[in-house]
Parts: sequence; C-alpha cells; structure tokens
Amino acid sequence: MSITNMTEKELANMIDHTLLKAYAKEEDFSKLCQEAADNHFKTVAINSSAVKTCKKYLEGTSVSVGAAISFPLGQTTIETKVFETENAIQNGADEIDYVINIVELKNRNYSYIEDEMKQIVEVCKKNYVTIKVIFENCYLSREEKVFLCRTALKVRPDFIKTSTGFGTGGATVADVMLMKSIVGDHIKVKAAGGIRDLEAAMKMVEAGAERIGTSSGVKIMQEYCEFIKKR
Repeated sequence: MSITNMTEKELANMIDHTLLKAYAKEEDFSKLCQEAADNHFKTVAINSSAVKTCKKYLEGTSVSVGAAISFPLGQTTIETKVFETENAIQNGADEIDYVINIVELKNRNYSYIEDEMKQIVEVCKKNYVTIKVIFENCYLSREEKVFLCRTALKVRPDFIKTSTGFGTGGATVADVMLMKSIVGDHIKVKAAGGIRDLEAAMKMVEAGAERIGTSSGVKIMQEYCEFIKKR
C-alpha cells in the first residue's frame, strides 16, 4: 500500500495520536483529544490512568481510546497486566497496547510469553476490544522477533507492534517488513517510535504497516495535505 494512493480520511484512520509523557497535564489531554477529533484520527494512545479523561473529551466523536498496558518496560506480572487491561476496558478503553515481558523472552521462557499473550488477548476478545502486542524490537534479536511473530500467529492478537517509543530505537522499515512477512494478512502490524513526518510514515505503510503510532499526527496530516496540493 502507498500513502500516495490514499485519501486524507484513509490516512487519518491509520493514526494513533499519542501522548504518553509522564508529565502530561489535563489541558494536554484536552488538546490531544481535540486534535484527534478535528483530524479524524483512529485513536488517542495514552497511559491507562487517562482513559476516563479522554473518553469524556471524545464523547460523540468517532475517535477511539487506546490504553498502554505495563508501559513502557513490560516488567509487571501477567496477573498485573491482566488486571490493568480489565480496568482500562472498564474505564472505557476501546483498544489495548501491552508490552511483552522482555526479560522472560531473553530468558527463553517461551511458554511464559505465550501464556501472557493468550491471557491478555482473551480478555480483549471477550470484551470486543482491539489488542496490540508491543515487541520493543530495539532490544530483540531477529530470532526473538520471529518467535514473537509466530507466537502471535498461534494466539491471534489484532496487531503486533514494533516499539514503545521509549526504548533505544523505534520503528524501522526492516522490522515492519520482517513482521509482515511472517504474519501476512492474518495479523496487522503497527509501526511506532520515531515516526515524526510524512516521509517516515509513508515508508512504514509501504513496508506493510496498517497503523501508525505517533505524537506528530497533526504535522503528518498537514504535510500530506501540502503533498496532495502539489501533485
């Protein structure tokens, strides 16, 4: 797929408008939600404590609320992640992005990773909520990325996601292509981390990403509109 063949609405509907800073204030969430509504973005992506706040601001709009779980390190127990997921859904979350336990992956505790994914996916499916699994690829070997993709094919989350944006690196074209080559059309790929302009977003979409996580969504849409005018 190419952004150049998309409508403005189609591109906007691929963007998760993100605010995950530890020091965000009430007015920041208000602004985030207003921008998301004005631009018709797919979701606002926030930490789970802000779900109720953003749900209130987005009432009556088409924008969904996405909650980040065990963010950004993934270093909480399965039970804790399940509880946070359930709590976010109870508070109004329409989508969940959770971070895998990278330590357990590095320990080759593969059954743990699969069980974690199964339990969180089950909660989301039961509640008709979109579920995305965050890999944090900057810390992973190719073998580990492939394992996570194959595990996802068994468990079937809606999306697998490259990064939190808080690691040592973000989304790369190579990672998106690798992930997409394994999961094909069975699971969608979300690219996130370091996508700050239209050119970067275009590369991710062309590599196979079907969702873009970025705090630069407004800028990307402005650049897209300028691009269309010049064609």
